[in-house]
Amino acid sequence: MRRCARIDFAIRCVEEGEQRSGIMDIDTDKLDAAALAILSLTLHDGSRVWKGMDWDITDRLFQKGFIENPASKAKSLVLTEQGLELAKRALEEQFGKG
Repeated sequence: MRRCARIDFAIRCVEEGEQRSGIMDIDTDKLDAAALAILSLTLHDGSRVWKGMDWDITDRLFQKGFIENPASKAKSLVLTEQGLELAKRALEEQFGKG
C-alpha cells in the first residue's frame, strides 16, 4: 500500500476507496473547519493568512517529539514515529465519520 504524504492526497485516497490509517470515510467539512482555524492563527492584514503552519505550533510539536527539527529550508516536516501514530489517531478520532 503506498503512503499518502499530504493530507489532501490522503483524503482523495480515502474518497477513492483506499483505506488509510484505518479510516474509510472522513468528514471533510470538519477537516476544512479545523484547517481554517489553524490558518487563522497566522491572520494579518485584515483577512490574509500564511499558507503554512504557525511556527509556534511546529516548535511545540518538535519540543514534544512529534516532528523532527522544523528549523530548516525544507518546505516539508518529518513526523517522528510517535507523531505519526498521534496524527493517525487524531485524524480518526476528530474527523472520521461514524
